[in-house]
Amino acid sequence: MTIRVLSVASEAVPLVKTGGLADVVGALPSALAPHGAELTTFLPGYPTVLKDLSRPRAVHVWESLLGERARLLAGKIDGHPLLVLDAPAYFQRDGGPYGDVSGKDWTDNWRRFAAFGRAAADIAGGAAKGRTFDLVHAHDWQAAMALAYLRFAPSPGGKAAPSVMTIHNMAFQGFCSADKFPALGLPAEAWSLDGVEYHGGIGFLKAGLEAASAITTVSPTYAREIRTPEFGMGLEGLIVSRGGRVSGIVNGIDTAQWNPEKDLALAARFSVKTVARRSANKRALEAEFGLQPSDGPLFVVISRLTWQKGMDVLLEVIDHLVGIGGRLALLGSGDAAMEAGLHAAAMRHPGKVAVRIGYDEDLSHRMQAGGDAILIPSRFEPCGLTQLYGLAYGCVPVVARTGGLADTIIDANLAAVMGGVATGVQFDGVHYASLADALTRTVTLYEQPEVWRSIQRAGMKTDFSWTRSGKAYADLYASLIAEEQ
Repeated sequence: MTIRVLSVASEAVPLVKTGGLADVVGALPSALAPHGAELTTFLPGYPTVLKDLSRPRAVHVWESLLGERARLLAGKIDGHPLLVLDAPAYFQRDGGPYGDVSGKDWTDNWRRFAAFGRAAADIAGGAAKGRTFDLVHAHDWQAAMALAYLRFAPSPGGKAAPSVMTIHNMAFQGFCSADKFPALGLPAEAWSLDGVEYHGGIGFLKAGLEAASAITTVSPTYAREIRTPEFGMGLEGLIVSRGGRVSGIVNGIDTAQWNPEKDLALAARFSVKTVARRSANKRALEAEFGLQPSDGPLFVVISRLTWQKGMDVLLEVIDHLVGIGGRLALLGSGDAAMEAGLHAAAMRHPGKVAVRIGYDEDLSHRMQAGGDAILIPSRFEPCGLTQLYGLAYGCVPVVARTGGLADTIIDANLAAVMGGVATGVQFDGVHYASLADALTRTVTLYEQPEVWRSIQRAGMKTDFSWTRSGKAYADLYASLIAEEQ
């Protein structure tokens, strides 16, 4: 029996992306298909989505979706079913999915994504004729209200469907003031501690977590971490109260898109058996960044420049990195002060530190293929995909021991190195001493060519595809549906 799932999210590759959420949502339909689950992805109708929607068909109309007219369009995303909410008043505007061209959040995000959630609940309840669903899977706060509407205001005649709420990053929760409650179209009983009320206002993610049949995060370690005040972001009590309903499933990566044997962006393609060919990519990357050619280790960073990602500590250790014989190539954007600090470091160390502000997908592939090690000093990282790309490309991850980084990288301690299973370097605590020590350890390992090659090969042999995780989601879906029967 095929399990029919409505996957509700604010972004999905290849149509719209601001971060890892899009990669996961875009990959899930193909990951679940071999395990008997058909996912229909439901997205907001941003201009970029509508532009790339091939031959859309209108399958439902709302004359008033929280006060605005909207249509439901049907199409395909990478060959899988796609539904798009065409609601011009909410989504047809310049800028990004969540903010204007200057990066400032839209003040009506609460209304935009409440309407999106209302529409998702209607679809799950059978609003689009001929489309029925066994389960709803909501991703992050932008989709969380779908589960609140299913619980408190289901469509007339619609059957109750079990639901999964996935937390990709607990730091982003969606919150608005209590005076917005009447506009949500929810009954009075939804305004409660186990409903949408949160610290005197409305908490979107909180509402979804309360309503979900099951909660998942994107790694087992993060599922444990969010039970604590340090990582729970104020919702740790709720997570603890849901007990065994909370679990972690590690993200996978698209091994067709991230395959060094077939990657056309690279100067030289290679495999685990021909890893020596990576040297041509290193020389090409040095030239692209204007770095001095060297046999010493080339560290790369591909990251948002934020406190969460530990970029402030990276700034502190750059002089140490250069002092122990390393060089740095960085691609990213974010905090203006951090950007300025990185530019200053590049001026301090010409030919040894180079910075590109922004994001370039092809360049990120070339950096993974040409860098010796990728630095990920995140203070918290629900799963992380960058380290998985590093494993696939033989770019040894140097990571903080947190969240998915802890779950996916095996530290190159003596036992792991001797056993041939080490895939990277882990460190505890994101501060100068710990990161500097990790860099020194990495250089020491790099200076032992046989050991370094063993670490690279172990990483490249790791199964970082969606095979195992796809089955884990399918098993969860099946268990929830069985509970309802």
